[in-house]
Amino acid sequence: MTSSPITTPTHNRLLTPIGAVAVIVGIVIGAGIFKTPSMVAGIADDLGWLLALWVGGALLSLAGALCYAELCTAFPSSGGEYHFLCRAFGRRLAFLYAWAKAFVINTGAIALLGYVFGDYMTQVLSLGAHSSAIWAGLIVLLLTASNLLGIQASSRLQSVLLAVAIMGLLVLVVVGFSSPAAQPSLSEMPWFDRSPPMGLLGLAMVFVLLTFGGWGEAAYLSAEVKGTARTMVWILVSSLLLISAIYLLVNLSMVHALGLKGLAQSKAAGADVLALALGPWAERLLGIIVALAALTSINATMIIGGRTMQSLGADWHGLQWLAAWKEEIGVPARAIVFQGGIALVLVVFGAFQHDGFETMVEFTAPVFWSFLCFVGLSIMVLRLREPDTPRPFRVPLYPVLPLIFCGSSAYLAYSSIQYAASQNAVWVSFGVMLLGLLALVLLRPIRR
Repeated sequence: MTSSPITTPTHNRLLTPIGAVAVIVGIVIGAGIFKTPSMVAGIADDLGWLLALWVGGALLSLAGALCYAELCTAFPSSGGEYHFLCRAFGRRLAFLYAWAKAFVINTGAIALLGYVFGDYMTQVLSLGAHSSAIWAGLIVLLLTASNLLGIQASSRLQSVLLAVAIMGLLVLVVVGFSSPAAQPSLSEMPWFDRSPPMGLLGLAMVFVLLTFGGWGEAAYLSAEVKGTARTMVWILVSSLLLISAIYLLVNLSMVHALGLKGLAQSKAAGADVLALALGPWAERLLGIIVALAALTSINATMIIGGRTMQSLGADWHGLQWLAAWKEEIGVPARAIVFQGGIALVLVVFGAFQHDGFETMVEFTAPVFWSFLCFVGLSIMVLRLREPDTPRPFRVPLYPVLPLIFCGSSAYLAYSSIQYAASQNAVWVSFGVMLLGLLALVLLRPIRR
């Protein structure tokens, strides 16, 4: 039995492998690495457990990346996960996922990152009472316009932004390691001396995996990257190795400068480390670094987001206008504009809540991790349903790695729903998904 016929868009391969790595790393390395180390250190309370959690997060992410590598090389499409879910589970579940990407996951992430950018830019230059929201709206408009110039222009911008953001992180690392060592020093700290409760270790892993989140967006570039099918494997593995190295260096430099207890107690660890060398300028410099990191993630998310909408428009009556693609520059122009409009609406919505950033976390996380579990399952379903499809790369240790990926995604979905429910906010994103169910009843798939 085969799945419903689906659209498999083919486009010019205009994106270089280095550009693809820049997009993926830019999505992943955002504000999270400035927020989560203190939380993880507070739970680990031991250098061995601290490093084990971050290495464990890297390995779990690599397991997911290897699963994506098989899907990307066997079924390359600018529709990404939408395409995989469509082949594995049919158009209806794929439609709901694309709806979630359009109205919750990608646009919510853009608004969330816009608020990160706004919060830190406000430290540099305040624009008044709603400064964060104004900065967020301005950057959404600017980067939407930038992405309309074409995939090559937007990937070049991404590479420049990412280089500056990584340089900022390296400054943090250098300052941390060059500062006088806190007591006890790294070499004197205990390793696996005190074992935290399993429940707390699970909570710490939630923070770590959220910080690693975003590498899966490589799926949307699989049909546009220059090179062979196995190039996507190199892109995914290289991206995660680079990200993991940066995260470990940042954590070790913070522990060296502040000590494990100092890191755990710090509310702004990056600023505290920079303050050791720069004094009162630390807060502003960190604000610029974090703003640039958020900027790279926003731009990369925009590059990816329009491609799901374009694939959705190509498959459903009433949404065909989203399918327009400017082949000469590699851009789904209408989808990019539509995505920017929804993100602006969410920015305005966040401006009237208690905190724009927290509101967007509560809005996006439950839906994102729930659907990611289905993506992990699709690799096993497609091996059964389409065994004759050529697979230039097969995930090793099958089916263990896909099951690990699905299990970690399901756990994060459960934790995210619990967190959103504790804030009385889970109804917002699930309300949007109910509208998606209504749209599914009203719209008809395009038969091919």
